[in-house]
Amino acid sequence: MRATRRNRPATAVLAAAAASALLLAGCSSSGSPTPGDTGTPGASAGASGTAAKAAPLQPLPEQTPPALAPYYAQKLDWKSCDGEFECARFKVPLDYDRPAGGDITLAAVRKGASGGAQRLGSLLLNPGGPGGSAVDYLEAVARGYDPKVRAAYDLVGLDPRGVGRSAPVSCLSGERMDAYTAVDITPDDQAETDALIAADKEFAEACKAKSGDVLGHVSTVEAARDMDVLRALVGDDKLHYLGKSYGTYLGATYAGLFPGRVGRMVLDGAMDPSLDARAGNRTQAGGFETAWAAFAKDCAKREDCPLGRTEKEIGDRLTALFQQIDAKPLPTGSGRKLTEAQATTGVIQAMYAEFLWPQLRTALTDAVAGDGTALLALSDEYYERGEDGSYPNLMAANMAVNCLDLPAPFTGPEEARAAEADFAAASPHFGRDMAWMALSCTYWPDRPTGLPHTVRAVGAAPIVVVGTTRDPATPYAWAQSLAGQLETGRLLTYDGDGHTAYGRRNTCVDGAVNRYLLGGEAPAEGTRCAK
Repeated sequence: MRATRRNRPATAVLAAAAASALLLAGCSSSGSPTPGDTGTPGASAGASGTAAKAAPLQPLPEQTPPALAPYYAQKLDWKSCDGEFECARFKVPLDYDRPAGGDITLAAVRKGASGGAQRLGSLLLNPGGPGGSAVDYLEAVARGYDPKVRAAYDLVGLDPRGVGRSAPVSCLSGERMDAYTAVDITPDDQAETDALIAADKEFAEACKAKSGDVLGHVSTVEAARDMDVLRALVGDDKLHYLGKSYGTYLGATYAGLFPGRVGRMVLDGAMDPSLDARAGNRTQAGGFETAWAAFAKDCAKREDCPLGRTEKEIGDRLTALFQQIDAKPLPTGSGRKLTEAQATTGVIQAMYAEFLWPQLRTALTDAVAGDGTALLALSDEYYERGEDGSYPNLMAANMAVNCLDLPAPFTGPEEARAAEADFAAASPHFGRDMAWMALSCTYWPDRPTGLPHTVRAVGAAPIVVVGTTRDPATPYAWAQSLAGQLETGRLLTYDGDGHTAYGRRNTCVDGAVNRYLLGGEAPAEGTRCAK
């Protein structure tokens, strides 16, 4: 999940999946080691984005610096909240390089171990994004976790810095976000190009005006360091962690910085930290194309498929539908118009989970008939737009983290346009869209602090990396790469569809992960689970 607007957690998708079955980044930041030798800049992965060209992330010193000792010595005051949960807040330095320069406050939620088994500690959860609220995620899915896991662990959700209830970054109003999501992201002429650039600049300028200094300190490395503070405050010597999607990048970063403090760690829907932003965006476009092909194959077999009876016909008619909507946005029941950008986002949203495919077929049927209501609803689900027109800070945090973690892939619209063919080769249906979305960070007000890198985590306990073969947002190749980088990585493969695999009622995947979480037994090399 690298593309700036496509790199999100699908928290709502995960919550819905949990209810029925139970969701870019770089590295190095102020106060953190850069890839390569400690104290020296690391090598960029360059255009190829291969792990061979990316230097390894170096661990932090094992001993906590004296200046940070007061943060590690805080006492958490857990208080009852939101029904069956407990909430707490704690402080971390805004800037780990200058801890005396000021604090920010982070929010965590806990569902205590239910008992009946030997308590193993806390299991920190993150749903992805960047920008997904772990607090909201935990409160939505806690009951869906395996009873034995809930008995053995306190389940803990920490909103990363800049997200949700943890010093959230803020950008556009709901009305301006409606306009932003509607902007044409496949510009056909100079006027449309100028409009897209203006929208990206407005977003960036609003973020800086409303968020101030926090905006420059929401990198993944800083968030990983915050997790280590929380690990100490809950009384655990080792961090037990389950991260999905971008949460795998956050977890892998923690493992790279604190390999000796890794407990039982599961990284589901893995990202590849060795890729630069351009390579990541392009390969993610290919992931969505793979997912679309699976949808089209399934759709062709169904009587209610509105786009045709062969995969090629379905794909061609989707392209034609996008072109029609680009020329003339569709009316909707809300009074808002469905633009091509929102139509594309609606289709993208349905690629995250198979249970959304029937909804997409209905939405496409309506769109072919001239009604964009259902497709706009899918787009709104992607952005987590509320019925009152409000938006969470998901996209604000998403952009803020991504634009700090890696250098922008393009210096201007000329490079984005030149890359269209390359992206379209990876994804005929979504490649051009994702090439232009990659332009967003070009206008970001804070300079990037990270570079592509590998994560070795030498000396860490076994780390389970879960990859789904037709995952749209985190392509399977990313899981293969991350598992290969980690000295103790163990790849668990799910041969199936949808974004992430654990907790979707596949007995093979769930059983393997649960055995590891409960007994420390990592899956055997080459373990593969079928649908």
